Amino acid sequence: MSETPVGDAAVPRLELTEWASRYGLVAGITTRPLSLGLWSDEPVGQVMGRWRAFRAAFGARFPSTVLAHQIHGTDVHWHDALPEGWLILDGIDGHATTELGVLLTVTVADCIPVYLAVPEKDTVALLHAGWRGTADGILEQCIELLKWRGFAKSSQIVMHCGVGICGKCYEVGSEVAVQFGLSGTVLLDLRAILTQQARQLGVETITVSPWCSAEERDRFFSHRASRGRDGRMVAYLGRPLG
Repeated sequence: MSETPVGDAAVPRLELTEWASRYGLVAGITTRPLSLGLWSDEPVGQVMGRWRAFRAAFGARFPSTVLAHQIHGTDVHWHDALPEGWLILDGIDGHATTELGVLLTVTVADCIPVYLAVPEKDTVALLHAGWRGTADGILEQCIELLKWRGFAKSSQIVMHCGVGICGKCYEVGSEVAVQFGLSGTVLLDLRAILTQQARQLGVETITVSPWCSAEERDRFFSHRASRGRDGRMVAYLGRPLG
């Protein structure tokens, strides 16, 4: 499954149109030049102006938007009914809900956005998975949450690993490699690792984005390729109103 360009100049993005047609979900990721990093050195007014444009693009279908200050951890927060507007949390790297009109978001610039849905249970989840979260088991945490709060079976979950850095572009040292049972300097393919983890956890339907954030810098932001100077994209997922 690949992401399809949609949107306009104000909010350029790629969306999983197959998830829209098959499951009735809105899922995608913003692209350049729209940088939506919340914690940057840019003037606050500029950043919030972009977020207002993002909210306007989805507001009719999603009165509530959830985002967080991510810490490369494993906490996945379950969201029940929310008031209209923004909910900004601290220390959360994943979100899940069964609520209509709640748009889940994570910011990324090489880390993998992991989209999960349980169509039979009207449940969705979205993860920010860098090497730390992947190694520490954020995917397992989320799947257990979907089984507990969403009353799902692993075989009912569908998963998509979105735009992120590919294995050919992500060289890591031994201190990272050892977290995955490897040694020395290695090329780490996070999407392949997440796919393997998902299969071991019983997820059967898995797709992977063909895009590399580091190779396609004309379209995406990359922390690694820019040596930490790039902006951030926003991955999003939700069950729309109407």
